[in-house]
Amino acid sequence: MSLRDSNVVILETSRTSIRAGLGLHDLLKTPTVDIPARVGLRKSGTNGVEDPSASTSRAASSKPNGTNGGPQVHDYLVGVQLDEALAGPGAEDVVVSWPFLNGTVSDWTQAEALWKYVLFNQLQRRRAQNESPVLLTLPVPVPSRTEYETACQVFFERFNVPAFAILDRPLAQLYSANSLSGVVVDIGLETTDITPINEGTLVHHAKLSTKVGTRTCKHYLAHLLKSNSSVMQAISPASNPLPDAELHFTLVRLAKQLVAAGLIKPPSSGELAAPPEDEGVTDIAAVVVAGKERAVIESGMKKKMNAKATAAELARAKEIEAMDLVTVEFEGKEVTVGKERHRFCEPIFDPEIVESLGLEKFAALDATGATSNLSVAKGEEGLPPVTLTDAEGQKIRALQETVGRAVNLVDVDLRQYLWQGLLVTGEITRFVKGIGISLQSRLQPFLTASGLDTDVQPRAIRVINVPEYYAEYRDTGNGYSAFLGSSIVAKIIFNDNSQSNYVSKADYTAKGPHAIIESTPSLL
Repeated sequence: MSLRDSNVVILETSRTSIRAGLGLHDLLKTPTVDIPARVGLRKSGTNGVEDPSASTSRAASSKPNGTNGGPQVHDYLVGVQLDEALAGPGAEDVVVSWPFLNGTVSDWTQAEALWKYVLFNQLQRRRAQNESPVLLTLPVPVPSRTEYETACQVFFERFNVPAFAILDRPLAQLYSANSLSGVVVDIGLETTDITPINEGTLVHHAKLSTKVGTRTCKHYLAHLLKSNSSVMQAISPASNPLPDAELHFTLVRLAKQLVAAGLIKPPSSGELAAPPEDEGVTDIAAVVVAGKERAVIESGMKKKMNAKATAAELARAKEIEAMDLVTVEFEGKEVTVGKERHRFCEPIFDPEIVESLGLEKFAALDATGATSNLSVAKGEEGLPPVTLTDAEGQKIRALQETVGRAVNLVDVDLRQYLWQGLLVTGEITRFVKGIGISLQSRLQPFLTASGLDTDVQPRAIRVINVPEYYAEYRDTGNGYSAFLGSSIVAKIIFNDNSQSNYVSKADYTAKGPHAIIESTPSLL
């Protein structure tokens, strides 16, 4: 069986997003499709019949897969169609669900609607003559035979793929950094997942999650921005103030824009020491390989300008730099933001810092639909309220505590290898560089907590990242690590003549959905 690299589809599915790309090139490319992993269903349901799930909360639906009068795949609004429905009249009639939010597939009909949209609408595949093998990642905390078999069945029977494979998402992320052992810290929108991996094997009993993510950080920064008089004057002047809820979610949108523009730094604790002074010799080859030509040129121009500047000009420049002000164009207004923007990541390392801010009241208004569409943070429709407790009512632990606990659940003699590969990934790492370094310093106490003084005692923590020689990923941090790792694995397994790591159509015909079990090492 011949599988062409140009036809391979990478389908990376996380808790809150789906990324996809068609074709494996010599120069591995970033995803061409990136959509929220959510679907919409009008409350009137199908054929004018009231949908029984419409009155429920915004939690992911667990409706049977289109049986007993439930909605079918074609009933769901996905992608652009859903965005238009939420932006237009009658938006309050649309119930939004996130089928992967809890780390499992809560509704297979919704999941199928999302994958179908990506494959046939975005990537323009044809079901009748589908020549595209698919490598899928799933956000499953512990690989489940039932879920993997169901996914296999959906892709062969509903999408008519010629070959299919599933890769554990944390493994894909770690592979992208050229490592087989380490700790993968995946910071998501709602949840941060921590997965210890030893020699390419997930340590399932040590995998932990903490219910804090970038959504809490956006609401936290929005609260901080209310104390900036310049921001408030531009967005909500005293002569025409905005209502509280509308103001808050306007500031949430501003926080999101600041992040996307790369204007946020992580908490300073643990930052690397300042680089040594330039000795006047530039390694041109190293600069070109690293893709930093523009940075070097700009640095040189800045030095020339400083050399010609007067003492007063230099003093003023240092004063402005110390204030760390930045002016952005936001919804038709000029907004100047200061250092408070760098506190964006604080809730990840100290969740209690947002405990008394009352952020829950705004999220609760969203969940009940009590406010206008103007006060709903775009992209958060259908998500549960922001809380500071987990499902059991326990306070959310700080990220460093959760990572330390996860590693301490692993055998003592393996911990030193895990600490040599700390990979911090997630969408936020595309824009905020250095979170891994900030986490590294906060984890130091866990190295000596055991009190051991033997050869197996970890001595240091090593932060790893996606190498810069992946040219297409050079400016994306670790945000696309799962997609990159999946692309690397797909290039290997779909060119393997033994076909031992994927299910072909002939295998599926002979063995059915169970065939995926034999080709997925983590399930054996």
